[in-house]
Amino acid sequence: MKAQIGERAACSLLGASRATFQRRLRKPNFAVTKPNRWPPRKLTEAERLEVVAYSHQERFCDSSVREIYATLLDEGTYVCSISTWYRVLRALGQTRERRALATHPILPKPELAATAPCQVWSWDITKLHGPAKWTFFYLYVVIDIFSRYIVAWRLERSESAEFATELFDIALSCHGVDPRDITVHADRGSPMTAKSLYEFFTDLGITPSHSRPRTSDDNPFIEAFFKTVKYGSQYPSYFRSLEHGRDFCAKLVDWYNNQHHHTGLALMTPSDVHAGLAAQRTAERQLVLDGAWRDHPERFVRGRPSAPQLAEVAYINPPHDQAA
Repeated sequence: MKAQIGERAACSLLGASRATFQRRLRKPNFAVTKPNRWPPRKLTEAERLEVVAYSHQERFCDSSVREIYATLLDEGTYVCSISTWYRVLRALGQTRERRALATHPILPKPELAATAPCQVWSWDITKLHGPAKWTFFYLYVVIDIFSRYIVAWRLERSESAEFATELFDIALSCHGVDPRDITVHADRGSPMTAKSLYEFFTDLGITPSHSRPRTSDDNPFIEAFFKTVKYGSQYPSYFRSLEHGRDFCAKLVDWYNNQHHHTGLALMTPSDVHAGLAAQRTAERQLVLDGAWRDHPERFVRGRPSAPQLAEVAYINPPHDQAA
């Protein structure tokens, strides 16, 4: 009777039935250790050494494991499978690449800063769909990173360093800029790295700068402009002709430079910033906000409003202290 009461109490504590409790009593609570046995398919130590010895033979110094395996088979010798051969060599760290492979140097991150217009220009080329499949027109654009002003553009049927050279020649003449004061930034496309364009920059004293390979973030201003172009509501699915594309781009650039209130420019137009009117526009806006504050101060729960301020510096890859 006492044994049954003990079992019932134990079952209630364990939350198990009586049959489960009795089964747990019969089951040993320790693991039965078995002697280690050598797997019958595993290579012996002598066979492993034979694999290594064959691999280190002078005649196989430039051969892959598959080449060694096939050669030995033709000679009437079988040591082990190809996967096992690789496994043995991998355990010894002898499966690395033995050929002299080309390595690309790590290029430095471009870090550019502009505190006024015509200090750093960024440029690129983008494709615009033509009238037929696989036909494109190529839009060349040069943008000032401080004012976001499109200083030059052209639309052509092909990519060419000669077109780019002519474009920069016109831009420098129109804006009256000393070439020695300008840094021109671009990615590493073939027109951007062409010898003729580089010689043109060198002759004029222009400082060239290039993005790292496959790093679009190194050229953010021109990429942002291209997104504005292609995601606009007026952007057509294709251009009927080169003249159609040029007409569209001319209107777009005029709107972007003179009417578009840019978020990155404290909601000013690129033309105002490029012309040095940013301080005047900010003061005029502040007068309007001050008047609204005087008329209805209760509507400004955060206090007296302030006009957005233009950033003093525009960066491509700002330093860590500025990025934070």
